[in-house]
Amino acid sequence: MAEPSIHPDRPIGTQQRGPVVMRRSQVQHSTSEQRLLDSRGPSDWVHTDPWRVLRIQSEFIEGFGMLAELGAAISVFGSARTKPDDAMYIAAEELGGKLVGAGYAVITGGGPGVMEAANKGASEAGGVSVGLGIELPFENGLNEWVDIGMNFRYFFTRKTMFVKYAQGFVVMPGGFGTLDELFEALTLAQTRKVTSFPVVLFGTSYWSGLVDWMRDTMLEDGKISAADLDMFTITDDVDEAISYIVKSGEMADAAAEEAAAAAARDVAEADSPEARERREERRLGSDGS
Repeated sequence: MAEPSIHPDRPIGTQQRGPVVMRRSQVQHSTSEQRLLDSRGPSDWVHTDPWRVLRIQSEFIEGFGMLAELGAAISVFGSARTKPDDAMYIAAEELGGKLVGAGYAVITGGGPGVMEAANKGASEAGGVSVGLGIELPFENGLNEWVDIGMNFRYFFTRKTMFVKYAQGFVVMPGGFGTLDELFEALTLAQTRKVTSFPVVLFGTSYWSGLVDWMRDTMLEDGKISAADLDMFTITDDVDEAISYIVKSGEMADAAAEEAAAAAARDVAEADSPEARERREERRLGSDGS
């Protein structure tokens, strides 16, 4: 038999825990404060989902706080397995330095390989070199060329930082993680969850097969539109990649300025004597005067 409720206006066997209602067998016989203040209780609660929410929240807060004043930046992705004598490592290092020269900070995943190379190029060029690492059993932390860095527990909070604080992506040859970041960016742009930004696929021999498949299979089968293939460019030239990013940024700035000017014109026109007179005529007409 359920215990009587101490609140006469609640059904028998009902318990309120903050916004949560519990009834019948789900009623607990201790309060949140009792469990908080009782040091003799079990400690496995720190591994439960509600506690993880606080950890997730803290990652967002720390990431936003760290990058809020970063300024214009480009996220560079690529394989952690790329060796220093690889042509892509050398290109990534050159890319990092030239992005700084174009006025951008460089954001990577903070690991070895392509990420290390881009961070190295940015740091040696005197720019801001950012590393957003991830807690993995086979990773050794942030590379030595990261000047501002943070290690994340969760991929999705880390992804938010890559997108929120970058004005473009350069995607160099990589594995599943690189593809994940590439298609995350393209999906967000395609669905207009973010303002469109430039995406550069660096390495034509590596990416051409994927681009051909998207064109010949996805587009041909109606799964994407032709405009979706215009969301990125493919190149082997660092200077061409930089030029594409800079021009895209200039076009985005011009579009933003035009949108702001149009909005200002709309406000001015809405407040003109003619507009006020039309509104007054409509008001008088609607009330029968």
